[in-house]
Amino acid sequence: MRFRTTREQRIFNVKTVVRWILYYIVIFICFLIMTSGTWMKPILLVPAAAAIAVNSGQYGSALAGAVCGFLIDIACGKLMGYNAVLLTFFCIIVSLLYEYYLRNKFINYIIITSVIAYIQCWLDYKFYYEMWEYADVELIFSQISMKVWAITIISSVFIYLVIELINHFFLPKTHITIEEAIKNNS
Repeated sequence: MRFRTTREQRIFNVKTVVRWILYYIVIFICFLIMTSGTWMKPILLVPAAAAIAVNSGQYGSALAGAVCGFLIDIACGKLMGYNAVLLTFFCIIVSLLYEYYLRNKFINYIIITSVIAYIQCWLDYKFYYEMWEYADVELIFSQISMKVWAITIISSVFIYLVIELINHFFLPKTHITIEEAIKNNS
């Protein structure tokens, strides 16, 4: 016995697959930018993971956060899994916040991305520098970590625009039935 899906369901499935493929292409491009050159660069995978978590469910955002976290660990030479756990946790929180409390607005995204990037930079500083009590270690936080945080926030604007463009064309629109419309107006 073969079940046939409706045309609308097939379109929904195709759009979802294409959207996730484009998300991972964006993640790969962010990884390439992070690993090229030798100067200070933004951690582009943090805003990418946050932008994907805005319109995804908990499982999709957890997977995107884990992939972005592992790629940050590879790009920065950190302990494998450290940033993956952090970004997975933050992406689930972002997904829940947008599902229950926040609207999909640019200012909400910038605030959440800046908080996540700051916590990530602060924890890197605490665990990789301050814990070992190097001389003049606070200069690393003020001169390097805060500059990386600032350029990450500035670059998150462009990542938001790219992800919103993908969502505009490939995020399935929710339709309400006539009964739901009547019930909501009553």
